[in-house]
Amino acid sequence: MEKVLILGASGFIGNALYKELCSYFDTYGTYHTNSDFFEANHKFYEFDMESENIDILLENLRPTVIVSALRGEFNAQVNTHFSIIDYILRNNSKLLFISSANVFDAFTNYPSYEYDKTLSQSIYGRFKIKIENALLRLPNNKYNILRLPMVFGAHSPRTLEIKNKIEFGEAIEVFPNVVVNATDITRLTQQIHYIINRKKEGVFHLGSEDLTHQHDLVKDIATALGYKNPLLKQVYDSNYDRFLAVLPKDNLLPKNLRISLQHVINSSVVI
Repeated sequence: MEKVLILGASGFIGNALYKELCSYFDTYGTYHTNSDFFEANHKFYEFDMESENIDILLENLRPTVIVSALRGEFNAQVNTHFSIIDYILRNNSKLLFISSANVFDAFTNYPSYEYDKTLSQSIYGRFKIKIENALLRLPNNKYNILRLPMVFGAHSPRTLEIKNKIEFGEAIEVFPNVVVNATDITRLTQQIHYIINRKKEGVFHLGSEDLTHQHDLVKDIATALGYKNPLLKQVYDSNYDRFLAVLPKDNLLPKNLRISLQHVINSSVVI
């Protein structure tokens, strides 16, 4: 059985992934903020990447699969990931790095595929690229790069932000000229489970197969939540359509694990 360590398992994506994997693998997680719940769970370890080195935890736990869903200070993240790379090179282990569509945010004329060149204008995108480039120099069986678009779901921060802003009468910023895809947290965790279980290698784009304008996606989710006329603040950062979407082409998942935007919209509603 694989021994899986999820870094950032107290966050939205990390915690959902822990719940998906814990029944199938020997699964552990890290948390940063003091929490009686996580402290009482002996599968969770407190870890502060700004003041601690990950080496001690890795050598004591000896995971065969490490999933990075870390958030926080960028330099600390880079140092932590370089330590992880050193560990996986010395051990029978691999790293699944959760990256972002923002590694392509300098390219605006078309959606991006798995092995397209990365280039970013944002600090966030460039930080992700730095870690990606270090992984791409490794043997293929040592890593997966998992690039995500916006992640929704009934209890996701993005969906809750939409609901809260509407409830308090605040305007939601939308971008009518930005073409995106998206995903749902439940389908995302199933996809990562499959990638671990089947020992897949390389780069995966885990977004919907279809595209829409970001303005339309937010409006459709608001409508699905029961809000007919949400207050939208339209932000035009370009005179033309600008793409920020990651589409799969080379590493396709089975049909039952693919996702459409309609699925994302439907999944944002608590049934």
